[in-house]
Amino acid sequence: MPLIRFYVQEGRTPEATRTLLDAAHEVVVDVFGVPQRDRYQIVTEHKPGQMILEDTGLGFERDTSEQILVQVFTSPRPQEAKLAFYDKLAAKLQDVCGLDPKNLMISIFENTQADWSFGFGRAQYVTGELG
Repeated sequence: MPLIRFYVQEGRTPEATRTLLDAAHEVVVDVFGVPQRDRYQIVTEHKPGQMILEDTGLGFERDTSEQILVQVFTSPRPQEAKLAFYDKLAAKLQDVCGLDPKNLMISIFENTQADWSFGFGRAQYVTGELG
């Protein structure tokens, strides 16, 4: 059950935002093998200058108007799946959104089944309501 947060600069159309979210979900389903309706996405828009995503010394410049930070909150995943996710998400967003891969930053946070409640005040993975 990945929860994905997208931090973007304001100004995208609703259609462009939906294309971004749909593309990312397609990669999540493909790489992590989650069900199609296992979809939790949040977009946070920022004014110009409110996101600083530097290159960590790698020697490239991002287009600050196009930069996107993606945070993925998920159960533990093998390193191979994480690497495939980074690669496939960058390629997919370049293909369908025209996003230069240098403008994409991704961070994955792992948690356990006890860290999720999908409603009703219960941890459905722990109670056995979800497998």
